[in-house]
Amino acid sequence: MLPSTNNRRPIITHENPKSPISEAYRTLRTNIQFSAIDEELRVIMVTSAGPGEGKSTTLTNLAVAYAQTDMKVVVIDADLRKPTMHHTFSVTNRWGLTSIISGQAKLNEVVQQTYVDNLSLITSGPIPPNPSEMLASKRMTALLEDLKQSFDIILVDAPPTLAVTDSQIVATKCDGVILVVDSGKVKRDMAIKAKANLDHVKARILGVVLNNMDRKNAESYYYYYYGTSESQK
Repeated sequence: MLPSTNNRRPIITHENPKSPISEAYRTLRTNIQFSAIDEELRVIMVTSAGPGEGKSTTLTNLAVAYAQTDMKVVVIDADLRKPTMHHTFSVTNRWGLTSIISGQAKLNEVVQQTYVDNLSLITSGPIPPNPSEMLASKRMTALLEDLKQSFDIILVDAPPTLAVTDSQIVATKCDGVILVVDSGKVKRDMAIKAKANLDHVKARILGVVLNNMDRKNAESYYYYYYGTSESQK
């Protein structure tokens, strides 16, 4: 039985696309597109230093922002220890990424359509005893190559960098990495260590998303930005 759609987590870029927060995610999408001057960025991983920093929320809203431009997008839940994407989109997690890698399912059997146009999802699948080995496998690499045939953008939700080595493994298979940092939660040295871990495997860090900024300052900046734009017209 599928989970009730009433229990799904709201995605602000889908529910309220005109909000300032949705605009911030569109800006992130644009910045990523501009960073790809000489080479295509098709496979992008999103991670964080530790848990609870908003990496999955960032990835989900970024995915919707891409889908709203009529690009075909697929999200892969590669957080094989603590997956959340099936909750976000309220779909079954009976099969998914681990099912493909273990040879128990084919790609077309695990790609699920979401309620967002142009946005598909591959959930984690059953939690395996050997997540790192599965993510490092040749089958994982082959899967990403196969997905490039059908999708414009592949977004990979990876575990926190400081918790396990999984995200470093996945980063080597991706075109770029977004590091999400909670401004009020993560200490500077933890963020630096997370970046160092990614640098160690020569990951291409596209940028850092600073989450949970002081709301008052963020709103005044947003007002100032549009206020000056309007006054110059």
